Amino acid sequence: MSKTITLLKRAALLGLLLAGAAPVARAQADLLGQLEQDPQKDAPRQVVDATFKATRLINGHTVQTPGEGTMVFLISHRFGPLNSGSYEFFGLDQATLRLGFEYALTDRFEVGVGRSSLNKTYDGFLKYKAIQQTTGAHPVPVSVTLFGSAAIMTQRMTNGIDYTLGKRTAYTYQALIARKFNTDLSLQLMPTLVHRNLVINEGERNDVFALGAGGRYKLTKRFSLNAEYYYLLPSYTADHYRNSVALGVDIETGGHIFQMHVTNSTGMIEQQFITQTSGNFFDGYICFGFNVSRNFTVKQRTRRI
Repeated sequence: MSKTITLLKRAALLGLLLAGAAPVARAQADLLGQLEQDPQKDAPRQVVDATFKATRLINGHTVQTPGEGTMVFLISHRFGPLNSGSYEFFGLDQATLRLGFEYALTDRFEVGVGRSSLNKTYDGFLKYKAIQQTTGAHPVPVSVTLFGSAAIMTQRMTNGIDYTLGKRTAYTYQALIARKFNTDLSLQLMPTLVHRNLVINEGERNDVFALGAGGRYKLTKRFSLNAEYYYLLPSYTADHYRNSVALGVDIETGGHIFQMHVTNSTGMIEQQFITQTSGNFFDGYICFGFNVSRNFTVKQRTRRI
């Protein structure tokens, strides 16, 4: 009997010790959890920059803006299709050119103008980075840049159609949504609306909707692979024109960014390459082209405290 009582006392004592140790163990676990979480909560909020190397992906814009006080001089060139044959020297006898100037009023707001040889078109645009991707406490997963442009065709027309100044104008509206996943990979979506004041063909609509997608993969510090695709939503334009496809590379050389690519689009502004691409990339309608951009510091950035 005495042995039984002794065993019960020992069991009760062990139970008390375990009961006392449980809160201590929970407290230690909570403390370890706080130590693991606190660094993330206290991590400084940092803006993710250099999602792309240039303000252009290939044909279209990226979320990137040059930075306050920076002017960009951009030369864009597209040759004719390779399948045009030897008589056209495989497209080298045919070429379109665009010269453009862009200027960043702030780190987020950019304006630009340009002139294309295709239909002798003048264009201007506004670009504003509304949301910036960040890391750290309360991270923002993507950058969003809003883009709007107007283009005026000035080529003389002899087909008897009334081409007054207002009817020669087209407008583009885009939301550029991008994420830099790591130092190498960046992807972007580009929902787009193009409005033409004048359409010629019966059944053709003034508004064209498209969804663009693209990205870059950096192979070295100064070299990356780029891709871009614009899908026309079902409409008259989608039935009679082709989706714009482009593949290329970026080469950074000091203050220059040299972009070489192949595409089925000869136009270099949204009104042209989204709504007027007629050749099928996969049937050999492939045009070689390049963009060369040079940045100039016009005004030193304003110091922010």
